[in-house]
Amino acid sequence: MVAASTRWPATWSPAGWISGPIVHDRPLDRRPGREAGMITVSVQQLATIFVEIADTLVDEFNVIDYMHMLTERVAGLTEAAAVGMLLADQHGRLEFIAGSDENVTLVELFVLQNEEGPCLEAFRTGRPVVNVDLGSAAARWPRFAPLAVASGFQAVHAFPMRLRRQVVGTLNVFGETPSSEFASGDVAILQALADAATIGLLQERAVARGEALSEQLQGALNSRVIIEQAKGAVAQAHGVSVDDAFTVIRDYGRRHNRRLTEVAHAIVTDPVSLRQVVEP
Repeated sequence: MVAASTRWPATWSPAGWISGPIVHDRPLDRRPGREAGMITVSVQQLATIFVEIADTLVDEFNVIDYMHMLTERVAGLTEAAAVGMLLADQHGRLEFIAGSDENVTLVELFVLQNEEGPCLEAFRTGRPVVNVDLGSAAARWPRFAPLAVASGFQAVHAFPMRLRRQVVGTLNVFGETPSSEFASGDVAILQALADAATIGLLQERAVARGEALSEQLQGALNSRVIIEQAKGAVAQAHGVSVDDAFTVIRDYGRRHNRRLTEVAHAIVTDPVSLRQVVEP
């Protein structure tokens, strides 16, 4: 359980004071037993995750791998059914960049949020949107909410990736039950993680490359296209679904200590690499 001394007030994050109230679909639960929230990891575990997120000033830093790491850590912290990240492209449109689960329907949910959904609200306002009961959110999001419920999700939370007034993307957390609610301490920690990731990206850009943030993020979105192409190639060659193809690519990269984008590029450009990935 996270000690009280390690938590920030509900309106504070490392990036600064939240500009306005957090948007809650339901009030934060104050009943006995709920004060601790859903995040119950040790101080040491939480500190390790923050160090991982801050570690962007390394050789061959890769945005895609970094984002996948963050979604997996958040999924582990919250035991969420799925966690995904969207980044804004050069035109300010949110694009899916990484997820703890990459099934087709989930990706469709993220893409849909360019038109409606919690991520779009968090991105526009710069404030978290938390504890939304999807079963009663159809009037609010007539396309997004029914699709999310049909996909097995009952609760959703969205956290802006921001530094002061600059918002570069969002972190989306899906729960499988309506009771998948965050207490105030959970919200502060998750928003802090999202803010820390944003600071890490900005710092890496400023110190290591000196390139415009929009160009860096656009490069990540271009890498995402390569990953989608590689998923299609592996799915066709391996005779598996596109969802399972991503798992094949990711596992191959981990076994051979290669970055996800590197493996995906090799699959798309080199038939030999494709055979190596799909062969048992």
